[in-house]
Amino acid sequence: MKVLAFDFGASGGRGIVFELKDGRLSQTEIHRFSNDPVMAGGRFYWDVLRLFHEIKTGITKCVQQKIDISAIGIDTWGVDYGLLDKNGRLIANPCHYRDTRTQAIEFSEEEKQWIYSRAGIQFAFFNTLLQRIADKDEATISCAESALFMPDLFNYLLTGEKRTEYTIASTSQMLNASLRRFDDELIKKFGIPDIFAPIVEPGTIVGELSDAICEELGCAKVPVVATASHDTAAAVVSVPMDDAENCLYISCGTWLLLGSEQPGPVINEKCYRYNYTNEGGVFKTYRFLKNIMGLWIQQESRRAMIRQGIDISYQQMEDAAQACEPFLCLIDPDDDAFALPGNMPKRIAEFAACTGQRVPQTPGEINRCIMESLALGCSRAVMEMCDITGRAPDTIHMVGGGIKNEMLCRFVANVTGKRVVAGPVEATSTGNALMQFVALGQIKDLAQARQIVKDSFGTKEYLPQDTAIWQQAYERYCGIIGEK
Repeated sequence: MKVLAFDFGASGGRGIVFELKDGRLSQTEIHRFSNDPVMAGGRFYWDVLRLFHEIKTGITKCVQQKIDISAIGIDTWGVDYGLLDKNGRLIANPCHYRDTRTQAIEFSEEEKQWIYSRAGIQFAFFNTLLQRIADKDEATISCAESALFMPDLFNYLLTGEKRTEYTIASTSQMLNASLRRFDDELIKKFGIPDIFAPIVEPGTIVGELSDAICEELGCAKVPVVATASHDTAAAVVSVPMDDAENCLYISCGTWLLLGSEQPGPVINEKCYRYNYTNEGGVFKTYRFLKNIMGLWIQQESRRAMIRQGIDISYQQMEDAAQACEPFLCLIDPDDDAFALPGNMPKRIAEFAACTGQRVPQTPGEINRCIMESLALGCSRAVMEMCDITGRAPDTIHMVGGGIKNEMLCRFVANVTGKRVVAGPVEATSTGNALMQFVALGQIKDLAQARQIVKDSFGTKEYLPQDTAIWQQAYERYCGIIGEK
């Protein structure tokens, strides 16, 4: 049996065909494409119709190659949504979560504590709650009859059925974490129209490809599954953990999502102070995690270098960093300066100057600064996680495309003093496919899904080295981010 998994990231997407046979997964990438947001009229948008075209292109390639698929599933980043009018037509391109329209909105301390006690979600400038508040006075909202998160929007465009998948909705800061549904009191308090579609659990068939899609693409009437539609939720499905209580995970990509799997939400004063989040997982689990600014800083740095005429690949950046002096400069990856698009090397230089450090000059020095700082940020989050949960995990599983960066994996092992197990690389699309097979009755539970991952994909192990040196760097890092 084969399924087609579309995985959308902040900078690109892919369509991968997965086959489940004799308890093992095999995969074939059928389509890969860039995801290029557009700045227009003072707003930062997702080019949603172009992205939907890429989905149709992926389906068409399956038809052309005579690949019979039994289902289609789509996962994307969290929080963003599209608005539909009374006729079910898209009113405007969805705004990008890095759009600046939310930055003027502030909650009082009392409001923040009240929101966190219900939603259990970190406070960040991109949360759906803030976006919905910012949109209240927009002309588009007056004619909006429904709102769909990004993967739900794509599912609707394929099937005509409006549903809200639970894991993607859980990123919004608008769900009651304990009740696993939209919080009516919270929504009412901030005057937000309640126009989201009914919630379904991950692994639910939401419809079939519409007659119009089938006629246009010449394809069969295939079921569309609301998989684990949030990309991190999908990635966590494929973390090959033997014992979730003794493991942490890091989903590595544009963001670094460091977390633990929990049977229920963890909401208390300490979680609020550390700004931890409780997002929905599959099979009634919760993803208790910390959002750490990730490879976005490296991605933006490379873009800036290319604009300046320095044609350099990520591998060349890593190779150059290997030869550079360690701990030349350390930054706080979560500083607001690094959140929005722009000239990251310049911002790193400004941070270094502000904190009395040497300014990285070369691409290698800049990249080493980023990787060391990301690893140190992960170590800080590990300590916070252990403090909150009372657990002392001995293993960190790192999954996703970011694990191709072996320097980062090695640094995380060194600074945390924990065994790091890296793999699989295509964690998100794999988790997407696994939940499609759940919907099709081929997989019964999370343990079986993870056993299939273990049997299908290799991992690489990193053991801690130079821990005393890294501990000294961590103490310096804490001083820097405390005084910035």
